[in-house]
Amino acid sequence: MGVDSIATARSNKHFFKQVLGYLIALVCLLWVFHNIHFGQFLQSMKTIAWAWVPLAVFFDILSYYMQGVRWTLLLRPLGRLSSVRTTQAIYVGLFTNEIVPLRVGELVRLFLVSRWLSVKFESVIPSLIVERFFDGIWLALAIGTVAIFVPLPREILGAEEILGGVVVLVTALFVYLVFRKEKSLAEDRSKVDYRWGPLRVISSFFERFARGIRTIGTSRFFVMSLVVSVFILVFQIIALWLLMVAYNLHLSIWTGAVVLLILHLGTAIPNAPSNVGTYQFFTVVGLNFFGVEKTLAASFSVVTFLVLTIPLWVIGLIALGQTGMTLSTIRQKIKTQEI
Repeated sequence: MGVDSIATARSNKHFFKQVLGYLIALVCLLWVFHNIHFGQFLQSMKTIAWAWVPLAVFFDILSYYMQGVRWTLLLRPLGRLSSVRTTQAIYVGLFTNEIVPLRVGELVRLFLVSRWLSVKFESVIPSLIVERFFDGIWLALAIGTVAIFVPLPREILGAEEILGGVVVLVTALFVYLVFRKEKSLAEDRSKVDYRWGPLRVISSFFERFARGIRTIGTSRFFVMSLVVSVFILVFQIIALWLLMVAYNLHLSIWTGAVVLLILHLGTAIPNAPSNVGTYQFFTVVGLNFFGVEKTLAASFSVVTFLVLTIPLWVIGLIALGQTGMTLSTIRQKIKTQEI
């Protein structure tokens, strides 16, 4: 297969994923707005207690700052980078995800941090993997904790069991990579003759990735970053619950936690930009579990999405401007491996 054929195949695959993401978003929105009373939908917005909204936005922003603090700690083996810088990269990545599907923003923020630390792009990847590992741990623990205070739907308990199993497996792999002796990597490689180019490249990447995981896992900042991770989820729960208070939903903070957890689980798979459609769908589904009427739930999902997303757009745009590059330039550098 020629180079042009490979490029065409990749382009078609990317196009298919984009179309699939938009199709999922459309189906979700059709369900959310199906059979609701638009008069009541608009009326519910008039009763919002807007005084609670700025506080909710504050906690949402604070959650992203704590994510920046966590990333700073995870990156310490590679060098020193302020939490303001890492938060800036996170917001640029989030802004990218708002306008580009398939979570391209994750690559963007990795690129920015690798540039600022003057390290190779691939050396930053382990820190992102560990972030997701931490998120999975706290998400599984949060579901288990909330289940003590709020009866959870059978579907959520089932998802928690699956997530728990995945977390256990990933934890085992993480421990293995951390405590595996460095010399064993070279020894294992010497036992196999990697004459096939692609296999040799994969093996080399795995060695560097395993070394990065081991470096993070043995860092004195590892436990601290794990502890910081819990505040990310807690502040997000508080932000969503405060918006419930503003909407006069009269639900407990534990209920707010359940809705957020459902939202996290539902939007974990990359889809349309901004999680449009899936965000509204899973918010409505979560509220329906606790007896909130669909029209009111749909109205809440739309307002919450806008209230929490617009500040993200503004901050993300400012953060991007501060990099001195355009989004197009960053994406081009990533594509051409100029990193």
